[in-house]
Amino acid sequence: MPTTLATTTDTGRGLRHRSPRRTAVPFLAPLVIWAGAAGVLALWWSDTTSVVGLAGWLTGAGRITGLLAGYACAVLLALMARIPLLDHTIGTDRLARWHALGGRWTISLILAHVLLIIWGYSLTSHTNVVSQTSTLVLHYPDLLKGTIGFLLFLATGILSARAARRRMSYETWHYLHFATYLAIFLSFGHQLSNGADFVGNRPAQIAWSTLFIGVAALLARYRFAVPIRRGVRHRLRVAWVHPEAPGVVSVHLTGAHLDELRAEPGQFLRWRFLTPGLWWTANPYSLSAPARPHHLRITVKTVGSHSAALAHLAPGTRVWAEGPYGGFTADRRTAAKVLLLAGGVGITPLRALFETLPGHVTLICRARRADDLALRAEIDAIAARRQATVHYVVDEPAGYSSPLTARGLSELVPDLAEHHVYLCGPTGMTRAAVHALREAGVPARRIHHESFAF
Repeated sequence: MPTTLATTTDTGRGLRHRSPRRTAVPFLAPLVIWAGAAGVLALWWSDTTSVVGLAGWLTGAGRITGLLAGYACAVLLALMARIPLLDHTIGTDRLARWHALGGRWTISLILAHVLLIIWGYSLTSHTNVVSQTSTLVLHYPDLLKGTIGFLLFLATGILSARAARRRMSYETWHYLHFATYLAIFLSFGHQLSNGADFVGNRPAQIAWSTLFIGVAALLARYRFAVPIRRGVRHRLRVAWVHPEAPGVVSVHLTGAHLDELRAEPGQFLRWRFLTPGLWWTANPYSLSAPARPHHLRITVKTVGSHSAALAHLAPGTRVWAEGPYGGFTADRRTAAKVLLLAGGVGITPLRALFETLPGHVTLICRARRADDLALRAEIDAIAARRQATVHYVVDEPAGYSSPLTARGLSELVPDLAEHHVYLCGPTGMTRAAVHALREAGVPARRIHHESFAF
């Protein structure tokens, strides 16, 4: 089995430059978030004349954590609203990591807010915390609903803990996670009716309401209205299912006006197959070939119950697809030379990029056995057509193996440090590859990978 198919002769003509707007978004987004947090703190500062005694400090800290928790809820919803500008520039997986980290901080802020406010109020009124809790919940406007929201937040935090997540399917966790929408709705009222920074402060009330109404509008548009409209317009159906390798199948889909999706090579969609056992969940799968006006294709490894069921899809099965999502596209390229590094079924988005990326492209496909190299015939044909270099690296037989180290990669790609790298594969392989690439001198800004572990 040859490891190199051809030698690349294209010198990188046609390299596209990313627009300044798209390039700036990943840097501007965190600045905007932190600026908003500073504005929230400024609201508390402007409304606070003095802080006196332990009760005053505790109550003040409770107000600050409450304001930040409320603002954080709006930010978390915006991060997961699937706004195309954010999703295509920052990347879905990176937004998901921000959301997960922010969620832990938000739960901590909410818990701190509740404890500090109860403690501070109990010292001010000279009562015990139990009596003060009862007074707040039963006699303050909207606080009974706020308490229910608080309990829902805690339940969501517990279910999102790693130990709990391992004991349930992603679909179950995903639908239980929708309880946060109800929690935020129930908690919103008490912020305006009880928050010392909002009572009697009409501009602050308007600004706070505008923030949440704006985020709700984004959610309604991109999480619900757009997917429904596209589902009706594109009328996607399964055309046929084709086996590619042991445990790997390609699902071919047909539909109308698919060019309007503007799906780029490297992106993925969330696919909902409207057949018993599959209709209730939407799983992310990358396009394994460039999108055509009436044809899309995904290639899936049948490792779980959902993906295994795809091998038995009947032609004509209706499909709803949300997307395209992700920033794993040609726009991220910053060097004339490109290395595509795939592990197993991670070849799927890279195969689409391999066909369409201009310039000097090298592809490394890693698998356990030669039979596991999915889409190899297509890759060989593309490599021959564009005179690109392809290396197949397998564990068996040992003669074709190559360690995933800086030295091993440099032997395959001698000028490795000059490449922009697109990387897709299992989590362990991705970690090892990033370490090897960095050790080989590839700057971190030129290593691009995305994960579906949302």
